[in-house]
Amino acid sequence: MIIIEEGGIAILFSNSLVRTPGHSVINGIDDYADLGRPDYERALAQHQTYVDLLSDRGVAVTVLDTLEAFPDSCFVEDPAVVAADFAVITNPARASRTPERGFIRPALEHFYSQDHIFEINAPGHLEGGDVMEVDGTYYVGLSARTNREGFEQFKAIAAQFNHPALAVPVHDFLHLKTGTTYLGDGKLLVTGEFVNHPAFANFTQLVVPAEEAYAVNCINTGNGVIMPAGFPVVKQLLEDHGFPVFEAAMSEFEKIDGGLTCLSLRFTAH
Repeated sequence: MIIIEEGGIAILFSNSLVRTPGHSVINGIDDYADLGRPDYERALAQHQTYVDLLSDRGVAVTVLDTLEAFPDSCFVEDPAVVAADFAVITNPARASRTPERGFIRPALEHFYSQDHIFEINAPGHLEGGDVMEVDGTYYVGLSARTNREGFEQFKAIAAQFNHPALAVPVHDFLHLKTGTTYLGDGKLLVTGEFVNHPAFANFTQLVVPAEEAYAVNCINTGNGVIMPAGFPVVKQLLEDHGFPVFEAAMSEFEKIDGGLTCLSLRFTAH
C-alpha cells in the first residue's frame, strides 16, 4: 500500500470513485443474501453517508452519474481494478453488468493515460471484488465471477508493472473480498474458508466469527477503518488491534450481495 501524507495524516489512497445508486438498485442481483429487496430511499441515504465518511477521512471522492439501466452499477469496484500505475477494465461474469465497462472507462481516463488502461476480454471473466492488493502483490479469487482465463489476463497486465498476481480458489463466497480484506501492516481480516488458508499464512489473521462474516469487508483509509454498522465483535476486534473505527449502515446493499469495498474504486492519483 502506498501511504500519502495529507495534512499530516497518513492515508492509504488519495482518490475514490463512487456511483450514486439509481432507483433500479431495488432489482440488483441477489445470489447469496436472500434478505429481501432494498429500500431505495434508505439505500440512497446509506450511500451518501458512505461518501461522507470517505471524504471526512481525507479522500477526494468523485461521484459518477447514476446509471438507471444497470441496477448493480453502484458497485463500481467490479467493472474495474485500479492501481497506482495502471487500471484494468474487467469483464463481469453476469451479462447484465457487462455494459458497465463502457461507462467506467471515461471516469478512468481522467486519472490514467490511455496506454495504462487495459481490458479483460472474453472468454476471460474478472470482477474487482475478487482482486485484493497487498503491498504491490495481487491476490485474485477464482470464483463464480472470475475464471482462470480472466486471472491469467490480469496477471499478464500486472506483470508489465512488476506486480505479481496469485490465484486463490473461492468456494463459499461471492468474491475473494467477501471473505477477506487487507488492513495494512500485515493484518488481514478473514472468515470462513480463508481462516488459516495457506495463501495467507504469512499474515496476522484477525478472525471474524461466522455470525458477523458480512463485516469482514472493511476499508482501511489509513485514517480509520470504515466498517459495516451493527457488528460489535468485529468492531472490538479492530479496536483491539489499534484501528480507529467508523461505522456505516449497509443493510440495503447487503440485500444485493454488496459490501463496503464494492461501492468505490480507491487509488492514488498521479
